[in-house]
Amino acid sequence: MASRRVPDALWRDVRSTLASVFSRPSRIRRLLALGPRGWLATARFVGAVIPRAGRELAAIRVRAARIPDAALRAQALASIDGKAYHVQGGCILATFMPNDSARRYIAIVAAIETIYDYLDNLCDRLPGVSQRAYASLHEALIDALDDRRTPTDYYRDGPPGDDGGYLRSLVDAARNGLRTLPNYPAVRDHLVEIARFYADLQVLKHGPAGAREAACDAWYERNRERFPGLDWWEFAAACGSSLPIFALVALASRERLEPGEIDAISTAYFPGVSAIHILLDYFIDQAEDREHGELNFVACYASSAEAVVRLRRLVMATMLRVRTLAGAAHHRFLVEAMCVFYLTHPKVFEQHLDAESAAVLRALR
Repeated sequence: MASRRVPDALWRDVRSTLASVFSRPSRIRRLLALGPRGWLATARFVGAVIPRAGRELAAIRVRAARIPDAALRAQALASIDGKAYHVQGGCILATFMPNDSARRYIAIVAAIETIYDYLDNLCDRLPGVSQRAYASLHEALIDALDDRRTPTDYYRDGPPGDDGGYLRSLVDAARNGLRTLPNYPAVRDHLVEIARFYADLQVLKHGPAGAREAACDAWYERNRERFPGLDWWEFAAACGSSLPIFALVALASRERLEPGEIDAISTAYFPGVSAIHILLDYFIDQAEDREHGELNFVACYASSAEAVVRLRRLVMATMLRVRTLAGAAHHRFLVEAMCVFYLTHPKVFEQHLDAESAAVLRALR
């Protein structure tokens, strides 16, 4: 009986994904528009990548269930059970990898994304966690990506409780996996820089209303010269995505890299792909964030019409850049699948954002 539990769980993941993929006619039409190559990629993603990601998450969940502290255990389990699709989506580039490379890549992504999701739950859902603790906790993410650093006590500023080595085990799993990649040293500094942007964002965006917006605005001013042409909330959104990390890890998985490939991937994914990713996430969460008084980057635009114009511009500019990458079809599939996932999500129709969604989707053409 026990040996059947994981396969049953994996098939539930596949069935859930298929139900989501084919949940609305608009989503089906957009998938059909991908053409035969897109259909084959979707089939491989659903049939091969998602089950592998499910196996990795199942193993991580076993460790999470053993966390001694009840509050930390609850958040660790919630971050897995409620956000499995983050790991699945983060693994999408494995769709185009040979089997051994895909298996290794998925294990690395599962560990790193689970760190993101667990820390996010600790910062958002546990009461009394200070901004100082946000910074200390997110050192785990930087340590996971930089094997030159010496891991520290990530909970030294809170929250209290014993996680039984859970977070450190995720850090170690990520580091050990990254060390096996042929070109990890070549991308390591890029990974660390992107992770630091993310860690800084977590500290800044959790401040009190008014102060957090001003802090993020000043933060972008310090970085505007490197990343021109954005609003501060677009830059902040870009810093909130894990996709640039996973694109660079995919690149590091290859035996040989051409000159300039690392910079090309970095500049295509950050801030372009990453900004689209998080802005679309905020786009579908507008009602929920209003209800809870949370900072929503899409709500920072002067109007819904302006948000659509800016999102369309970001999508078109990013797609132009993505088309210049080596393996451009793989990266186009990622961006297209991401846009279809968010812009045909049930939340779009619940909030009567159908027209805005359709307008942004047309920017993919």
